[in-house]
Amino acid sequence: MRRRYVYFLTNRPNGILYVGVTSDLVRRIYEHRTSAADGFTKRYGLKRLVYYEIYDDIRTAIQREHNIKHWSRTWKVRLILASNPNWDDLWESII
Repeated sequence: MRRRYVYFLTNRPNGILYVGVTSDLVRRIYEHRTSAADGFTKRYGLKRLVYYEIYDDIRTAIQREHNIKHWSRTWKVRLILASNPNWDDLWESII
């Protein structure tokens, strides 16, 4: 079964946040890091992976992303801090 991911990117600790969903986390984060696609993450230099969750079902992952996008920034930051208090870039841990 394929895994699905909800992930957060930022440009620096406590910086701008982006929430996304993908079926291939390594490929997608690589695309963000190399600015392969125009858009929000390229415009603001969001390349630091600071949080991700794993799901077995794409519908569940999409719903989770949708819910998180409606949360306040404070809730999103708390979620990051609970598992990554130093806002470390998790890129090395997924490749």
